[in-house]
Amino acid sequence: MPFKHVRTAVLPFAAALLLTTAGVVPARAQTAPPAAHYDVPAGPLADALNHFAQQSGTAIVVDAEKVKGLRSPGLNGTYGVEDGFDALLRGSGYRTARTPAGYVLVPASAGQTGAGQTGAGQTGAEGALTLPEVTVSAGAAHPDALPQAYAGGQVARGGRIGVLGNRDIMDTPFSVTSYTSKKIEDDQATTIADVVAGDPSVRTSGQTGGILDAFFIRGFPVGEGNLGEISFDGVYGVAPNYRVFADYAERVEVIKGPTALLSGMAPSSSIGGGINIVPKRAPDSDLTRLTAEYVGASQFGGQLDVGRRFGPNGEFGVRFNGSYRGGDTPLDKQSREARVGALALDYRGERLRASLDLLEQKEDFNAPSRPFLVAAGVSVPSAPNGRRNITQSWEWSEVTDRAALLRGEYDLTDSVTVFANAGGGWTTVDRLFGTPTILNARGDTSVTPEHYKFEVDRSTLDAGLRARFDTGMVSHRATVQASRYHDTLSRGLTGGRAVLSNIYAPADRTAQAVAAPGRVPKISETDLTGFALTDTLGILDDRVQLVLGVRQQTITSENFSATTGAVTSSYEKSAVTPMAALVLKPRDNVTVYANYIEGLSKGDIAPATAANAGEALAPYVAKQVEAGVKVDFGHIGATASAFQITKPSGQLAGGVYTAGGEQRNRGLEFTVFGEVVPSVRLLAGVTFIDAELTRTNSSATRGNTPVGVPKVQANLSAEWDTPFLAGLTLAGSVAHTTGQYINAANTQRVPAWTRLDLGARYRTTVHDRPVTVRATVQNVLDSEYWSGVASWGGVSQGAPRTVLLSVSTDF
Repeated sequence: MPFKHVRTAVLPFAAALLLTTAGVVPARAQTAPPAAHYDVPAGPLADALNHFAQQSGTAIVVDAEKVKGLRSPGLNGTYGVEDGFDALLRGSGYRTARTPAGYVLVPASAGQTGAGQTGAGQTGAEGALTLPEVTVSAGAAHPDALPQAYAGGQVARGGRIGVLGNRDIMDTPFSVTSYTSKKIEDDQATTIADVVAGDPSVRTSGQTGGILDAFFIRGFPVGEGNLGEISFDGVYGVAPNYRVFADYAERVEVIKGPTALLSGMAPSSSIGGGINIVPKRAPDSDLTRLTAEYVGASQFGGQLDVGRRFGPNGEFGVRFNGSYRGGDTPLDKQSREARVGALALDYRGERLRASLDLLEQKEDFNAPSRPFLVAAGVSVPSAPNGRRNITQSWEWSEVTDRAALLRGEYDLTDSVTVFANAGGGWTTVDRLFGTPTILNARGDTSVTPEHYKFEVDRSTLDAGLRARFDTGMVSHRATVQASRYHDTLSRGLTGGRAVLSNIYAPADRTAQAVAAPGRVPKISETDLTGFALTDTLGILDDRVQLVLGVRQQTITSENFSATTGAVTSSYEKSAVTPMAALVLKPRDNVTVYANYIEGLSKGDIAPATAANAGEALAPYVAKQVEAGVKVDFGHIGATASAFQITKPSGQLAGGVYTAGGEQRNRGLEFTVFGEVVPSVRLLAGVTFIDAELTRTNSSATRGNTPVGVPKVQANLSAEWDTPFLAGLTLAGSVAHTTGQYINAANTQRVPAWTRLDLGARYRTTVHDRPVTVRATVQNVLDSEYWSGVASWGGVSQGAPRTVLLSVSTDF
């Protein structure tokens, strides 16, 4: 079906469906959790059982005194709940018995054998099970529990879909992938860019060895400005501004397509998709994990991850993550020092849930690298070896981030919950370097070092209500939310003298004493306020779901003169962004979906050269239509989707500045994930993008491919648990990206590239402590390539062959 007809077909059908429904909602069947991948380290039996119960979302009652001194071999693989308990209890003399409230631990000789059998303690006259006096250790699922990991453990069965909350992938009318902490740890990911590098819909455009990470999702840029585009626990304005470290991430969720209705307008107006960080929380069993790291050439580091729960039922939780990394990087002349600290406090009561996250991170570079501009009319030269670094050894950067987020929610009734969130982030940047320009095909460069100071202050506040209710045969999950985001950007700079060098043979130049700017004046302020209303309507036991929503968003901003502080331009506009999506589940393991959703970005202010100079254009409204299918085979999942996104832009036409430009991206996405067999895990996908500048003010660019958008992006990663050595896993991944243009005229282009990574990990026990050794070689073939193109035309140098080693142990 053509893209333009999707909305026309879906909405009338959904409306007719709702108008013909009446009656009583049938009871929903309660089923046991499906088989999933679990990773429970060897250790004390009580801890292993509680760890498994928490992962599987079940409850188990354990008399800790009776199992004191017993240990479990742990498990790593795909299990049903009862099979998992069997594996953990093997040789212990105990088994589980199932009760209406969950599972209880009983001697293996009591009644029937095998997990899941009823019959423990004493039986009353009517056969009711009377439990012995025991302590509830942990494991009961709580309302905001994360979706379970899918088979293989690399991705989750669902994720947080903005204002819609946590949803299973089979109930989500969008394309979303949630990478688990297991995936993060096994890939030895240091930053969020390392995590999403394996996503076929995402490409990074940041420079290896640079101070920031930036992305393209579905062919549109994310995070290239001075305002953070990554949300933290579903909220903008908290995650660090330039780079988000993976230390404190439990999940990294990628949602494809515009998210203005779901999460509010992104601070820097990205519309291709969103990335959300789910922070770590204290697990139900005690955790103390120490990791030592090495990254070639001589970058060493360590991480500490500690979690504890307190209270009669583990209501209070504390989780701390801290790390230090320092030394020379694989790039010539470059050294780096990074410090991260994250404290997460949470409370899980019967009706009240609350959390407080505190973050601080600092990253310092000597000789930080930077993407290259290419002079007009110059063909992009072949990429140098990834180790080459033209930045001078006397150039540097220091970036410090601090953030806090307080969240709370309270169940007024079993079906009505109120919530509120408040927080903010503060970023300071002090740096001396410039953006180099490639001057000719020989690779000669020129760059002017500049001493910049940035200060970015962000704050966020939102509150709302979630409710579940039925009207006849129709179930409802409704949310009302009001939100406000504010940021202030201050900047000062002084410039040095031009420095000449070459990308193949970098030259060392005399150090320049570039004075720090005397002041850091405020240059802009922005407020984003909004009000959202959504409702998910379901019938036939939610086999048919219609998701409707609307968000009213007001954008207010002012720009200021850096010299006088006077307002140079101001902007205040409002827009309404709707959403409509349909989920059909013809079979238990098949979902067909379609959506229409809009994105929002601030309209430009007409430049001084326009006849309407100073006029503020209305917000640019991007529009997406998407249709797809998801299939769950139990151990293997697959998705396929087709989408189209159109985004307006400002341009001069007949001397008047209007929103007359447009970029249109059409695409097909395919992904596969899970376990092919219990010892082989697969995560793969490919995205085809047909991107076009459909409306421009020049016939020379109309119909061209937009900057930075490849036609094909493909990823394949696989893991194999070897049969010849228990505990040894071999892994490999391949990424491929076709060529990208760096200018709208399509006269300058970087070629396609392919990168191969190989790795291994070994799980064992040393002095009764679980130990995992991991090794990865990135860019095994030491390929020389341009890894990405920023929307402003900068080209990034691919990373060189790099060795990563780590050893983790739990105490």
